[in-house]
Amino acid sequence: MQKLKAILFDLDGTLIDSEYFHYQCWIEILETYSLSMTYEEWVNTYAGYPLPINSKKIKEKYNLNIGLSELILWRERLSKTGFSTRDINLMPFALETIQFFKQKGLKLAVVTASPRPDVDLIFARNGLSNYFDLMVTRTDVTLTKPDPECYNFCCQQLGLNKDECLAFEDTINGLTAAKAANLVCYAIQSDTSQHPKLAIADKIFTDLKLASENAATHFTL
Repeated sequence: MQKLKAILFDLDGTLIDSEYFHYQCWIEILETYSLSMTYEEWVNTYAGYPLPINSKKIKEKYNLNIGLSELILWRERLSKTGFSTRDINLMPFALETIQFFKQKGLKLAVVTASPRPDVDLIFARNGLSNYFDLMVTRTDVTLTKPDPECYNFCCQQLGLNKDECLAFEDTINGLTAAKAANLVCYAIQSDTSQHPKLAIADKIFTDLKLASENAATHFTL
């Protein structure tokens, strides 16, 4: 069996239950214009994409009378306030999964399309930063997901070959980045209606516990 040396975790929706938080931030903006969006629409259309892309898409779809750069700054302010004052719940079995792989001596990394300030605020509140050897954010690369640069950079910084790493993602945007980097990638998605969209994943699981158990079976840890 292949020796596994690192787990590369997506953040939003994989380790932390932040999608509803992001949705609420956009609802606050849209309500200013007497507009709305359903959570289902958020999940199906915007979840997993970086803020600049979503800002452009939402501005165009809802014909918002605001400059794109101003809209991005508004949304960033809402994130900064929210992440510094609210605890964002972990996804089911996230802590147990992190601890399991850490105890096995694997390197752990976060590879996220979120900006560095948001990630620092989140980890300052949940105290999990000590578990991770590396965090690669949107701020650290030129091109973010679905471009593979973030995963290529992560493997380079860890000093590991691609076949020594396993990525965990929850959206097609992240999966596309991981697979384009020639990584084995497991999709973690509790909403089974989303599974057909994630068909490029090497395997699909409904939670992190099942994914980690499978990794322990199919790789040498």
